[in-house]
Amino acid sequence: MTQKKNSTRGEGHRERLRQRFLDGGVERFSDEDIIEFLLTLGTPRVDTRLPAREALEKFRSISNVISAPIQELLKIKGIGEKNALYLKFVHDVASRYLKDRIINETCSNFNSSKNVFDYLFHSMRDLEREVFRILYLNQKNVLIKDEDLFAGDLTSSAVYPREIMKNAIKNNAASLIVVHNHPSGDPTPSSHDCSLTRNIVWASRLIGIRVLDHIIIGNNIYYSFADENHIRKFEDEYSIKLEEKFSSSLTSIK
Repeated sequence: MTQKKNSTRGEGHRERLRQRFLDGGVERFSDEDIIEFLLTLGTPRVDTRLPAREALEKFRSISNVISAPIQELLKIKGIGEKNALYLKFVHDVASRYLKDRIINETCSNFNSSKNVFDYLFHSMRDLEREVFRILYLNQKNVLIKDEDLFAGDLTSSAVYPREIMKNAIKNNAASLIVVHNHPSGDPTPSSHDCSLTRNIVWASRLIGIRVLDHIIIGNNIYYSFADENHIRKFEDEYSIKLEEKFSSSLTSIK
């Protein structure tokens, strides 16, 4: 009897949520309302208000809830496998929507660090480990392909510039953009990030492919090596080293 009463009360509340959405859209929803409504997709006859509240308390934001690992979601009483699956589905659909929208709005043109950030932010901001992604571009800075090459502890010894260059040649890229995330949320580059960027820039110059930028994605913020003029600095350093080596070779011949 109690279960039936709770089910009826939950159904009435969900109907009010549906009507509120139809009347004014998601702007009329609190964060808790949004999570609750999403959870009803997996359990249409169960009161999901308490699980929604607990999920927000545990993960602190809507984006963290829908991007949370399924096993973590299942630890919350009232969230089953179907609920967790629907939350992950919403997250992945939103990622694809934002990705497609950015591509359409920019004509796939990545002339600025902001365009790159907008393109990748939703899919990379909540990752629990570092992921190293490459965007391969043609001569007009239009995206040919993007792919994840490395993941984990991205020290300079864990990322191989030769693999990046091999894939760039395979994709017939004229230039590329390097992107990785900082799970801590702070995009400030480490000494490893700086030395790695220099190595990639130098390797690319050897085969005539330009590195346009290395962008580090944090929590609602990013760091651009190009915007801070570091890419140009690394290119200049390479040219100076090349000239010194050439001059040294001429001297030894004489």
